[in-house]
Amino acid sequence: MKSLIQAVVVAAALAAPVAVFAQSNAPVTRAQVRAELVQLENAGYHPGDGDNTTYPAQIQAAEAKVAAQNDATGVGAAANGSSDTGRRAISKADWNAMYSHP
Repeated sequence: MKSLIQAVVVAAALAAPVAVFAQSNAPVTRAQVRAELVQLENAGYHPGDGDNTTYPAQIQAAEAKVAAQNDATGVGAAANGSSDTGRRAISKADWNAMYSHP
């Protein structure tokens, strides 16, 4: 009986962080959805034109354009760089000299 209680406590402890993580996203508002749809339509995606034969390619191309526009304007852009500042990069020749096996 004691091992059963311990197993339940361990399972609850492991499941708790998953439940907290799942609830961290706030719901998207109607205005946000409409703004995203306007961005996609401006990028060339038109969902009501009746052409469903190229749907995946159309939406993916429009999403890529929107992502490129957001990156260019700095909105939602990911930070580029390295966390090892001040450290020199190793050349390919040095890497091969250190880690190649004769």
